[in-house]
Amino acid sequence: MIVEYLAALPTWIQHLVWSLIALLSITLVARVATRLICLRLKAWALTTQWHWDDAVVDVLQKGMPWWSFLFGLYMALSFWQFSEPLARTLNQALYTAGWLSVTFMAADLASRLVGFYGRQFSSTWPITSLTQNLAQLAIISFGLLMVLHGLGVPIAPLLTAMGVGGLAVALALQDTLANLFAGFYLTLARQVRVGDYIRLDSGEEGHVQDISWRSTEILLPPNNLVYVPNKKLSEAIVTNFDRPTRDIAMPLELGVDYRSDLPRVERVTVEVGREVMKTVKGGVADFCPLVRFHGFGDSSIQCTVILRSQTVGDQALIKHEFIKQLHARYQAEGITPPFPTRTVHLLQPSAETHGR
Repeated sequence: MIVEYLAALPTWIQHLVWSLIALLSITLVARVATRLICLRLKAWALTTQWHWDDAVVDVLQKGMPWWSFLFGLYMALSFWQFSEPLARTLNQALYTAGWLSVTFMAADLASRLVGFYGRQFSSTWPITSLTQNLAQLAIISFGLLMVLHGLGVPIAPLLTAMGVGGLAVALALQDTLANLFAGFYLTLARQVRVGDYIRLDSGEEGHVQDISWRSTEILLPPNNLVYVPNKKLSEAIVTNFDRPTRDIAMPLELGVDYRSDLPRVERVTVEVGREVMKTVKGGVADFCPLVRFHGFGDSSIQCTVILRSQTVGDQALIKHEFIKQLHARYQAEGITPPFPTRTVHLLQPSAETHGR
């Protein structure tokens, strides 16, 4: 009935109707199939301990509706009779759209896999936005070359022209490229890693948040971000508090009264230090604090107490608790803190001077 009704319509209307039916039906069926397939793949991915399968399922779920739409559009266009140049142009457009979609989906997948395995093998595989962008750039470059090859564009002359043009660009963008290659060096050398707490010779210190193509992002203790150009960071004198290990020694300067029993002061201070190491968050529980007397001050005998924290960020709380507990223990033990004193010697005038 419907077919007979359509047969009575003009030819271009028939083509339009059948094209819309083909496009909508293929798109609808593909969406239903995509949902069913992705649900099964997600259920299977949850049973595994891998990360790559979750990323693949997510990328397929995003790409399959677009690919089904392109296939439906291709089938819809087959109902029309186009001239050879127009038909070639439409096929090239569909080819380009398909390859570009596959390319960008693959680039997204590559970036995610770099992130997954970078976190899993962080000791050997650096993970920064620079490495993820490089993975995406490599996939996109390959995809674009495939698109050009499919369109009949010669690739060899294009690569030659890009090489000559790249030299001119390199001369014009010396500072930008210097930061880019410095970022490569910082990422691969692993002297500064994402998450490390560093201090620059210029005074800035904080946690490294990311290394991008131009600058390194550092989170300062006041919760501000500072962006250091990669070239300057590679040339700076950097103190890395997380290498070779994250735990760090904490020297604290103290002073006790000259009348104090020094062996007793040492024993009490070590006992308080051990308690702080075991009970305060961030302390190294198995570390035995050290006390070293090292000088005679103006009003006290000076000593250094060495504690140890798991990270540089734990030092403030450990110092806070140690000073509180040590002060209370000194008071209980009768150990008095030194007070600034000054002895003044008055010279008595001689009899001859007094007579004058």
